[in-house]
Amino acid sequence: MIVLVMGVAGCGKTTVGARLANALGARFHEGDAFHPPANVEKMRRGEPLTDQDRLPWLKAIAAAIASADAAGESAVFACSALKRSYRDILRAASATLRIVYLSGGEALIRERLEARRGHFMPPSLLPSQFRTLEPPDPAEQAVVVDIGQSPDAIVARVRAALDRSDDAPDTSR
Repeated sequence: MIVLVMGVAGCGKTTVGARLANALGARFHEGDAFHPPANVEKMRRGEPLTDQDRLPWLKAIAAAIASADAAGESAVFACSALKRSYRDILRAASATLRIVYLSGGEALIRERLEARRGHFMPPSLLPSQFRTLEPPDPAEQAVVVDIGQSPDAIVARVRAALDRSDDAPDTSR
């Protein structure tokens, strides 16, 4: 199983993604590690990334997804994947990619970002993240989870939703 945990900065992608990977016996991949240094510096300066900035990053994550898929590995990737077009790039790397969207309000996420230390993403970029965000539509079959609960409760809900979808009959024929 390959899972993409997505959402705006500060929603808990890394925390939930790492715990989910552990629960699934999967390898965890932090999307921030795939950013070219120029992207990190741009965000550190408080400048939002453009689609052009994000493309090499998304392609690198897609390559890692494809590699895990080809090797038959279970993996969890944390990546903002804010737009449908970004998720389309990632989904093209694996036909079985499952999306988990961590949804939350701007006030709660701002509070989390302001409390976070040692990360290059400043809270000042949060409004640009919400402007860019295109929540998954029903056709994407994402697992949508509200972040107002504990990370363990979120992981439990995600696991239950993924298990239910794995048990569903194949209607693609």
